Amino acid sequence: MLRRTIPQSFTSWDNTKAHKNELHDKIRKQLRDVQLPPSSYDTAWVAMVPVQGSHQTPRFPQSIEWILQNQYDDGSWGTNLPSLVVNKDILLCTLACVVALKRWNTGRHHISRGLNFIGRNFSVAMDEQIVAPVGFNFTFSGLLSLATGTGLGNLQDWNQVMAYQRKNGSILNSPSATVATIIHGRNYSGLAYLDFVTSKFGGPVPVMYPQNAYSQLCMVDTLERMGISKSFACEISDILDMTYRLWMHNEEELMLDMRTCAMAFRLLRMHGYDITSDGMAQFVEQSSFDDSIHGYLNDTKALLELYKSSQLRCLEDDLILEEIGSWSARVEYALKCPVYAILERLEQKRNIEQFKTKEQLKIEGFKLLKSGYRGVIPNDEILALAVDEFHSSQSVYQQELQDLNSWVAQTRLDELKFARLMPSITYFSAAAILLPSESARIAWTQNCILTTTVDDFFDGEGSKEEMENLVRLIEKWDGHGEIGFSSECVEILFYAVYNTSKQIAEKAVPLQKRNVVDHIAESWWFTVRGMLTEAEWRMDKYVPTTVEEYMSAAVDSFALGPIITSAALFVEPELSEEVFRSEEYIHLMNLANTIGRLLNDMQTYEKEIKIGKVNSIMLHALSHSGGGGGGSPEASMEEAKREMRRILQGCRFELLRLVTRDAGVVPPPCRKLFWLMSKVLHFVYMEKDRYFTAEGMMASANAVILDPLQVTLPPSDSGTL
Repeated sequence: MLRRTIPQSFTSWDNTKAHKNELHDKIRKQLRDVQLPPSSYDTAWVAMVPVQGSHQTPRFPQSIEWILQNQYDDGSWGTNLPSLVVNKDILLCTLACVVALKRWNTGRHHISRGLNFIGRNFSVAMDEQIVAPVGFNFTFSGLLSLATGTGLGNLQDWNQVMAYQRKNGSILNSPSATVATIIHGRNYSGLAYLDFVTSKFGGPVPVMYPQNAYSQLCMVDTLERMGISKSFACEISDILDMTYRLWMHNEEELMLDMRTCAMAFRLLRMHGYDITSDGMAQFVEQSSFDDSIHGYLNDTKALLELYKSSQLRCLEDDLILEEIGSWSARVEYALKCPVYAILERLEQKRNIEQFKTKEQLKIEGFKLLKSGYRGVIPNDEILALAVDEFHSSQSVYQQELQDLNSWVAQTRLDELKFARLMPSITYFSAAAILLPSESARIAWTQNCILTTTVDDFFDGEGSKEEMENLVRLIEKWDGHGEIGFSSECVEILFYAVYNTSKQIAEKAVPLQKRNVVDHIAESWWFTVRGMLTEAEWRMDKYVPTTVEEYMSAAVDSFALGPIITSAALFVEPELSEEVFRSEEYIHLMNLANTIGRLLNDMQTYEKEIKIGKVNSIMLHALSHSGGGGGGSPEASMEEAKREMRRILQGCRFELLRLVTRDAGVVPPPCRKLFWLMSKVLHFVYMEKDRYFTAEGMMASANAVILDPLQVTLPPSDSGTL
């Protein structure tokens, strides 16, 4: 007999190097060698299969022996997660094992104890408040029918079931489903599958086999969502290479399961593998979900995976992903947090706080797709590493934020009364997208603060003389002494830009092997030139005649050039002169700036119209409301917003295409910066311009930088994490 006991979870939560290495080794083992735990439920079904031609002899006696050896002392059978609370999964497994033993009239004492357990806890089956495996009512009643000798033949359309047969003879790679079809004379080819599985596992069988691809992809996804994937880069690369080979060979283990296929597509595309959406074509119609086992079981996780994958369109005419997105968008969480607006560190904190340890799953209960099925069982090692890594990161973030506050004082930016100095919020954008180094995060944040301050200056705080003076100073750069300063404000702004840019360039020399300050200076020149043009339009009350004329200045004036260029200097590998001058780099920058400009315009056009600033929404509405169009101003404005959203979407598709493709002059880590910036912009502008109502952004910044994790861990031996 087996005893149900409370596992000693988190027996050592100390953060010693040896303990961390042990945790890493355990997770690496899981990544390399998928461990599939035995399923009492599936083993019971396998145990019911007779030898062909002899219904009195079991084909798999080793499975019966395992059932006899693995009954708990309370009379139950169940999953690998010991539980003090009886749940429907345990009840279902127990009934299946009792039926299997009764089939061969063996283990009379075991049957008696099992029936007593079911009788004592039968109310659990009737309690709708208790979490159950999906489809519990069907499987439990079906087993009761078998137990009473009435059979399952009238409960299922077996022809429909056989549509899910795989090449290996199984039904959906499920031993229990395969046995059900064999018992009813529909699938004798499945016997070879069962022979192989029982031979491989020695009697007990897992809930699904094979499921290596799904389990490994789940592990990769979990490590990324918990923020610790960097420590397992080699193993993840091997898994994704294998997944890519399966994808290219259209292997059914990957392609026929909706959730596995969608997850594979998402991970492969975001890791730069050259794949098209053709493999997802089978899910274009909503019926592909509704008429599938996933739809029958209301598998919302499969639906969510489909929706996530649909958001990774690289082409505007990708009708496959467009159609999938149109019907899978009913997933509430996905609608609130689109993939292209998720900031990794913020999301990782939520995932860590919501991560369920084995002990928590035991207490709270959980929803299963079938008895015993969890894909990858959440484990304590992953949570331990994630918590430790997040704590370490926060201490780094807090120190870097202090350094940035000192920099603000040193540059005298805090003396400019008009400046919207928000170091915490600005630094959050760098920390939340996991920029790879301190230098990259600092350069990104410094230039975010500088561009915001300079933008405020050009938005009306500076006179025309001062603005022209600042533009000439930046154009002259090292020769600024020849020009002089028209005001103390201009002097503060210029030296903040100039000295900070030189410091960044000097720090980048060891990686870039050359002085790259000219690239930073040039990006500033494009930025202030666009800002001055917009300021002159405002002061002269000039309205550009077309959206194209407006965007010729507004794209550069959105000011991502200095931010991305400075951060890119600290992202390996080194960037040659040809990279910065390439059409690809310029196109990436234009796309990112266009995305930012359109997002900003759509959220702020009402305010900007009131202060006399032109805006793409207003210009498009004006160009389509005159000339006898007959539409109302409100209708023209709504049409303008729809058109700008369409253009924005096209820019996002093109940006993702460039970022995820194999080839390119710009190295992939540098290209990724543009996508990360796009995610920041979509996050910021999901609601009203949060730079003007900053409560939401400040709460998000505090969550990543300051607020401790809300995770309750069992006490450790050492008392530390």
